[in-house]
Amino acid sequence: MSETGFDVIVIGGGLHGLSAALNLAQAKRKVAILERAWVGRHASGATAAGVRTLGRDLAELPISLESMEMWRRIGSIVDGDCGFHAHGQIRVAEFASQMPVLEQRAAKTAALGYRHEEIIDQAELRRLVPALSRHCFGALIARDDGAADPHRTLAAYRQSCEAEGVTIHEGCGVEALERRGADWLVRCGERSFLAPVLVNAAGAWAARLAAMAGEEIELGYKASMMIVTERLQKLLDPVVSVVGRSLSFKQSGQGTLVIGGGLQGSADIAAQRSSVNFVELAKGAHAATDLFPMVRDVRIARSWAGMEAKTRDLLPVLGPSPTAPGLFHSFGYSGHGFQLVPVAGAIIRDLVVEGGTRRAIAAFRPERLMPAREAA
Repeated sequence: MSETGFDVIVIGGGLHGLSAALNLAQAKRKVAILERAWVGRHASGATAAGVRTLGRDLAELPISLESMEMWRRIGSIVDGDCGFHAHGQIRVAEFASQMPVLEQRAAKTAALGYRHEEIIDQAELRRLVPALSRHCFGALIARDDGAADPHRTLAAYRQSCEAEGVTIHEGCGVEALERRGADWLVRCGERSFLAPVLVNAAGAWAARLAAMAGEEIELGYKASMMIVTERLQKLLDPVVSVVGRSLSFKQSGQGTLVIGGGLQGSADIAAQRSSVNFVELAKGAHAATDLFPMVRDVRIARSWAGMEAKTRDLLPVLGPSPTAPGLFHSFGYSGHGFQLVPVAGAIIRDLVVEGGTRRAIAAFRPERLMPAREAA
């Protein structure tokens, strides 16, 4: 017996699935979310939650800047402030020889009319981050960037979805898709769901889901690692990264240091398990102590690796299927999707409800990662 009466089924209970569902429910669509494990189990629950426009691929900048405006009023979008704060993000050049990398980036974005990134000198860098090692030379900064709390964000999106009538089915892994006339039949063990529209927000498992609909989409995955330390006195406000090193360094509102930057652990996609590579993780700890010597003796409280999808060009897959009617994709954010959550949900709403969007998403079309269509 199929569960019917839905307008849209969203597959994947991470933040992008929640955001798509919320936007669609607010457009008066009846929505169900199907999640194999539980909401936020993988990438969304393992993220460092950076809210970053700094250093974005130029193709992402229009939607990223719009999403930043949405983050500034996030309390009007969901029920909660998501722990968001805008203390800036800074990319540091340790040495004078690294400054041209940042200067070229600033010149490129300025030539396109963007003003959100600026070069700062050593004096301004020390004023903004007094705990930073004295050898650091300068930086590129986006002063309105910041970070949020991933768990508060998940809770806010989930509560807002449920308040809008979205039904969330956890422990409901999709095993097959079938066409039934104008509808999709989604099978999850003994249960099945029927709706004319599907949203594929299945993260690292999105290519598998696409294959059920007859699409071949090239997709890899990441297992990015994070470190959280014991609580410390106030050390810094901005989020700090550094040229030439895998480091993202910030301090949470609770005082813990959250250290990431893209160092990779290992992941077993089939088993839905990830593990930390401590040899690689030590590189992040080493970079952190080089940039912030006073944290050398700080104790690590925990570390983890989260699984997320990775495309070959590191841009998301965001748009309608070119071959399967009623199927829309939102995945492949490649480690930098948290900041895009509000706008990506709005884009899915546009595509489903309006049949198109005014936003620039051509660079994210699924076709670019479909070998047969790319070769045609």
